[in-house]
Amino acid sequence: MRHLLMATVLLPLAFGPAGSALAQSVSPMFQDNSSEAERKAGNNQANAELFYMIQQLQGEIRRLQGRVEEQQNLIDRLTKQSRDRYIDLDQRILKLSEKVAEAPAPSSTASDSDAGGGSSGVKTRIYRQPSDDERSAYDKVQTLIHQDKNYDQAINGLYDFIDEYEEGDLTVNAYYWLGEVYLVENQLEQARQAFTIVATRYGDHRKAPDAVYKLGVTLDRLGDKDQARSRMETVIEDYPDTSAAKLAQKYLDSGST
Repeated sequence: MRHLLMATVLLPLAFGPAGSALAQSVSPMFQDNSSEAERKAGNNQANAELFYMIQQLQGEIRRLQGRVEEQQNLIDRLTKQSRDRYIDLDQRILKLSEKVAEAPAPSSTASDSDAGGGSSGVKTRIYRQPSDDERSAYDKVQTLIHQDKNYDQAINGLYDFIDEYEEGDLTVNAYYWLGEVYLVENQLEQARQAFTIVATRYGDHRKAPDAVYKLGVTLDRLGDKDQARSRMETVIEDYPDTSAAKLAQKYLDSGST
């Protein structure tokens, strides 16, 4: 009985150091596993944040690409509109040239009450005067040009006006202002054609002196110096008592051409 009691007492003491060593060896293992888990968790969070940032950047790139495509579509549409207008205006010039060839010479006895002081060599005629609705439509376009400075809408408005109202006094004005707006927009070829319509088809209109002068300015900006000088000389010769003639003389005296 005494031996059994001693064995009972000594047995835990015998295993005590071993148990302590076992506990000490197991503790670092749990610590390593815990550190590894924390590291993996940290890596997962970093990966998640990186993935989120990549998704955000990809989304921003898609939005920017969409805007670039919208801008390109707008440029293509405006280019097509400009080309269509150029073709349309060129066709108008051809038609007007045919009308000039077919139409009888205007009566030299008729006079335009609004004619702007052309020389005696320029025959005049009476132009159809506008109705109230026509005048109102014309004034709206003038507002777009002079007050709003909305030249794109003004160009559209001038084309609509020319298409809607038959040839008359304000139709000639519309062609002239089409040239002015194109000149401001630096669309020189379109400006040249618009001024040419007024200068060649409506040489007896009050806007003709200004149109011939601005045609000379346009030709000069296009680099055609000889033709520009010729137009300036035409203004001085055919419309000597007009403000356009004074401007043309000043232009020539300055040596711009």
